[in-house]
Amino acid sequence: MELYIYLLSGGLLLSFLWIIINGMFYPAYPKSKKTPIPPLVSILVPMRDEERNVLHLIENLKELTYSNLEFILLDDHSSDATYSLAISSTDKDSRFTIFQGAPLRKGWAGKVHACYQLSHAANGDFLLFLDADARLKKNTIERMLPFFQNEKVGLVTGFPRFPVTSWLSKLVVPMQHFVIWLHLPLALANYSSFKPASAAHGAFMFFERSAYDFVEGHFSVKSSIVEDVHLARVMKEHGFQVKLINATPYVTCHMYETNKEVWNGFIKNIYIGIGRSPIMAMGITLFYSLFYISPLFLALLSPLYGVWFFVPLVLVWLQKLYIDFRTGQRAYLFLFMPLSALAFLVILHASMWKSWRKQHYFWKGRAYK
Repeated sequence: MELYIYLLSGGLLLSFLWIIINGMFYPAYPKSKKTPIPPLVSILVPMRDEERNVLHLIENLKELTYSNLEFILLDDHSSDATYSLAISSTDKDSRFTIFQGAPLRKGWAGKVHACYQLSHAANGDFLLFLDADARLKKNTIERMLPFFQNEKVGLVTGFPRFPVTSWLSKLVVPMQHFVIWLHLPLALANYSSFKPASAAHGAFMFFERSAYDFVEGHFSVKSSIVEDVHLARVMKEHGFQVKLINATPYVTCHMYETNKEVWNGFIKNIYIGIGRSPIMAMGITLFYSLFYISPLFLALLSPLYGVWFFVPLVLVWLQKLYIDFRTGQRAYLFLFMPLSALAFLVILHASMWKSWRKQHYFWKGRAYK
């Protein structure tokens, strides 16, 4: 047993060092070069049943300090007051265009179809697709545009800071950052055309317009419900660089508010996100069970067998605390990391089970397979 503790602790220590080193390959924010005429940036927001978000979103967009913006919001057949609230809160601001989307076409995912329509309504040299629950720091556009000074960069994206409310959101939503820092080689993601090393977050997708048009934009991933990752891969496939940044200083996403939303949101993405691979799912299950769940049970045995049984849990906590600190997450949540890993695995297996039984995933009144 002592040998097992030593090996487990050694593996966790190495993975902690890897997390620190891997995070160094997030690209630094470059300094901007002054241009006589700032390029037009189109901020594009698909909305479906976003009554609780739309007013806060519009207020946030109005506060942006970049001087050349247009805002285009699409109401995607909402069943609530999303459209009327958007109209009433923007009628005196000429930068805003609000329109209702066309009926969903066969073979298209709902959000992708909405984004496709938004892109055709946009006039900008750059296209920033935002989710309605995303909020931007006032100078976000100024801080993002310098990434495109490298003409090969076609897409800038990043995982936002996630304020969390419900107990399931506290366990699962911050795990998105943990998975990226631990599993994605950021050097390959940011400085190579290696497609499997790709990640993106659909709440914040900033495209150079000509690159977006060259790859046919959302049309190229029209049936995908993980369109963000698939678009990143398409960009790389066509020779464009994708910059996956630590967006937490500038972008916040109030992703899910209730436990039910967390469950439904993750269950539709998580198994598809690993390519519907049962082998990968089993590998992930073994990995997280061994390294991130078992240390909790070992720690409970430490009063009987000694302090060494507590060391693996401390190393697990240090990993999560480091990532939470770097991504602006609530500090105390690191204490629940074993439970977060367990919840992550439960949702993964529920998602896989739905796929195996050929059941639909449901999101905002629409069914997907």
